Amino acid sequence: MHNNKFSAEEFKTGQILLFDKPLNWTSFQLVNKIRWLIRKSCHIKKIKVGHAGTLDPLATGLLIICTGKFTKKIQELQGQVKEYTGTITLGSTTPSFDLETEIDASFPTDHISEKLLVETSKKFIGEIGQTPPVFSALKKDGKRLYEYAREGQEVEIQKRKVEISAFDIDASAFPKIYFRVVCSKGTYIRSLAHEFGMALNSGAHLSELRRTAIGDFQVAKAFNVAAFENLLPSQD
Repeated sequence: MHNNKFSAEEFKTGQILLFDKPLNWTSFQLVNKIRWLIRKSCHIKKIKVGHAGTLDPLATGLLIICTGKFTKKIQELQGQVKEYTGTITLGSTTPSFDLETEIDASFPTDHISEKLLVETSKKFIGEIGQTPPVFSALKKDGKRLYEYAREGQEVEIQKRKVEISAFDIDASAFPKIYFRVVCSKGTYIRSLAHEFGMALNSGAHLSELRRTAIGDFQVAKAFNVAAFENLLPSQD
């Protein structure tokens, strides 16, 4: 955590800034806000600002924002292992696999025991083939998947290999399942929730998500926007 005020020169040379993205903000909105604050407080007309790995609007937690020359590090930062915590709700599905869309089907959960939950969660450890959600920004034939989804078009999505090194679950609030996941770049936790529900012969959707770490970077050391503003040069 940076304790003294930032200077314009530091932002231009390059900074890796850790932010705790608020609920309902897009990653793009947070980047725009930070860019605007830096330009305004430092009287800079133009500065490169980018993020290392999108978080959905309904997710909170760690977003790494790079400035100046450090925007060249974005690809390297994106490739690191991620850690998430959150809640999967069993017994119902949504088209987006999270709460961005309405529940479209309900499923029984009476047959699901704690033993079955633990055994099923173990099947997702290691390298797995995962189908990304149709409501995602991935491109197929030059068009984003969510654009096809909103038009009601069926589209075939290829499975992608991802690696999950930890999938810890807590069923104390069943049918809500609290979880912690450690996974490779490109893993969709929404898809994991959906496929976990299917593997339990039920249905599920992601109801809460927080990114807690990217590599060695921890959300515990992240700024909120107000704290970051306090470290900017005064705008006299």
